[in-house]
Amino acid sequence: MLCRLKRLVIASALPLFLLTPAAHAADLVVSAAASLTNAFKELGQSFEAQNPDTKVLFNFAASDVLLQQIIKGAPADVFASADQEAMNKAEAEKAVQPASRKNFANNQIVLIVPADSQLHITQLQDLTQAAVKRVAYGNPASVPVGRYTKAALEHANLWDAVAAKGVPAQNVRQSLDYVARGEVEAGFVFSTDAAVMPDKVKVAVRVPSQTPVSYPIAVTSDTKQTEMAAKFVAYVLSPVGQATLARYGFLKP
Repeated sequence: MLCRLKRLVIASALPLFLLTPAAHAADLVVSAAASLTNAFKELGQSFEAQNPDTKVLFNFAASDVLLQQIIKGAPADVFASADQEAMNKAEAEKAVQPASRKNFANNQIVLIVPADSQLHITQLQDLTQAAVKRVAYGNPASVPVGRYTKAALEHANLWDAVAAKGVPAQNVRQSLDYVARGEVEAGFVFSTDAAVMPDKVKVAVRVPSQTPVSYPIAVTSDTKQTEMAAKFVAYVLSPVGQATLARYGFLKP
């Protein structure tokens, strides 16, 4: 009877034992700029395929917002920013490991309008016409695309005129949504964002940037998975990672 009881206990425990490895699969948290959403989701899936014991969890938002979350203790193993300024702040706050910092992609600022827009906008100066009442752009105080936009408009002596019509967005995807829904006459986004909704928006002007629109990535200082985080960074920089980014319109760093 006792032997039979032992066999029953072992048999009932077996399914739990078999499930244990999956239950303890490691989570790798990647905080990335909103403009990286589509490309990084694909990168995450392919990275998981090569590292089946790791689950990549993404947190997408404006770069400065992500940085503040990391500084305040939010879990993150990797930080990918849409500009150098946010990453410089991360280094200054000792939120990332400086030696792990790498530039992995470039982008371009574009001015977009709704796909069915009848307005004649072919240059930045056209934003001053009376028919343009609202212009969306990322908040320069916290959103990289907003900083790039402000610099370009200041260079063209148009910042004050456009800011008077401005509809600040919390991140670049919100700016894209404003234009796609026709809530504004025009908006500034990255070219990769415009490519996400080709049926709803069209590029009116490719905006020259005063500084390269470059994306840095780094391992965070508080990560408990330094090796896997570094592996993800290396994967983004690998030929496979770069090819994935290129498919979504990103340029080589």
